[in-house]
Amino acid sequence: MTRPLVDLATRIALEDFYILEADLLDERRFEEWLELFADDVEYFAPIRVNRKSPASDVIEELGHFDDTKSSLTLRVKRLRTDVAWAEDPPSLTRRLITNVRVVSVGSEALVVRTNMLLYRSRGDLGAHDLIVGQRQDTLRPHEDAWLISNRRILLDQASMSTKNLGVFL
Repeated sequence: MTRPLVDLATRIALEDFYILEADLLDERRFEEWLELFADDVEYFAPIRVNRKSPASDVIEELGHFDDTKSSLTLRVKRLRTDVAWAEDPPSLTRRLITNVRVVSVGSEALVVRTNMLLYRSRGDLGAHDLIVGQRQDTLRPHEDAWLISNRRILLDQASMSTKNLGVFL
């Protein structure tokens, strides 16, 4: 299997980009996080189901969320109010982003896949959620970095154990 290769400097810059993104989210610096997205971004997490083969286990027509830059911005603004009950008190999170791999290199964009593990703790009872999945991003060069113009998140759970998805993936 051959994969498109990028130079070492690009690979390190990609990993730094994803580390920065995880830090911004875990530190609840959502307004800065929004700056990583293109104005025309599509941010989508389709529903996964358990089906017998050969049927697809992904329903592309429905999603846990299907956001644009405008709706992401509204979600961030809402988190800063006293009516975001799903995140009051705020979740304590830690995102682990691994297996950064470039799957396509074009003249205008890179397509990059990453694996994500989100640890989320709520309240004082020691309960926590683990949310695992794969993200596929289309990254456009912008100044000396990238902008995410498309993110598709495929969760590894057909049945979510978390009570809500009030956090960003």
